[in-house]
Amino acid sequence: MLTKIFSEKEVQRFQSYVDRGERFVIVTHMSPDGDALGASLALFHYLTRLGNRVDVVVPNDFPQFLGWMPGAKDIVVYERYPDYAGQLIREADVICCLDFNEPKRVGKMASHVEAVGADKVMIDHHLLPADFCDLVISYPDMSSTSEMIFRLLCRMKAFDDIDRTVAECIYTGMMTDTGGFTYHSNDPDLYLIIMELCRKGIDKDAIYRRVYQVYSESRLRLMGYVLCEKMKIYPARGTALITLTLKELNRFRYVTGDTEGFVNLPLSIEGIRFAVFIREDTDFIKLSLRSTGAFPSNRFASTYFNGGGHVNASGGEFYGTLDEAVAAFERALEEFDPER
Repeated sequence: MLTKIFSEKEVQRFQSYVDRGERFVIVTHMSPDGDALGASLALFHYLTRLGNRVDVVVPNDFPQFLGWMPGAKDIVVYERYPDYAGQLIREADVICCLDFNEPKRVGKMASHVEAVGADKVMIDHHLLPADFCDLVISYPDMSSTSEMIFRLLCRMKAFDDIDRTVAECIYTGMMTDTGGFTYHSNDPDLYLIIMELCRKGIDKDAIYRRVYQVYSESRLRLMGYVLCEKMKIYPARGTALITLTLKELNRFRYVTGDTEGFVNLPLSIEGIRFAVFIREDTDFIKLSLRSTGAFPSNRFASTYFNGGGHVNASGGEFYGTLDEAVAAFERALEEFDPER
């Protein structure tokens, strides 16, 4: 039996929004990952089957290797259709904010989400949730927002409504947000949930292949280039850095998702406990940070790069050149004290 995490008040209040709402919009963060999409699509399928109008709206495109997920083809990408996406948000009775903790995480969609008078619900597992939703269900100890959706549906007595489609979405989110259950995944409850999802008919091995074994030749060549030419080791700090410019990405015909997992590669080197990937984007510099043990990658990200996340997995951003971002990272590495 799963440990009860959510309060009865949280469950009942969310249930009240579900009962009286008719038009739901589910939004999630920039560069949506497996957990963001898994949680969003699981809730999408559940609410749709109750007879509601439900739309999932994301700020920008998501990786191709997540496009197989049930319902992914119906997702509205704000970057492609800003007027239509904005209209959907304005017309919603309930806005469900999944897998992000503050408006800036949805980029240009933030003004729409904040302005609308709909009931707003946050379901998230990141630290320090901002005060912009009517109901905040925030549990940073959870492995993923997808796990939270499973638990919430169970508490709403909707376990029987979790069919294979919903289960596939939930499992994908849980799997990807724990690195294939290699970090933030020691809670025994996690494996009780996996057992129940398997009983719902998911093929966990097939899901793994769909997510992690469908990459292009260009991605593999880019990975080889990264490991050979673009990885720098800081032995005294137990740290590795990978950088890529837009020119380098274009050389390898980069598409969204091609660099997924690159930040984890240096952690397989003995003695490396902190890895950072700095990638040039069109408008800013994107950072991904991973660590092992107690090294607080999230505190590093929030202190120096306007970011945050979990202890072992976080992200940030930098406005300037790639060289300036690397210089800022190296200064931060010198002064950061993880014990402080």
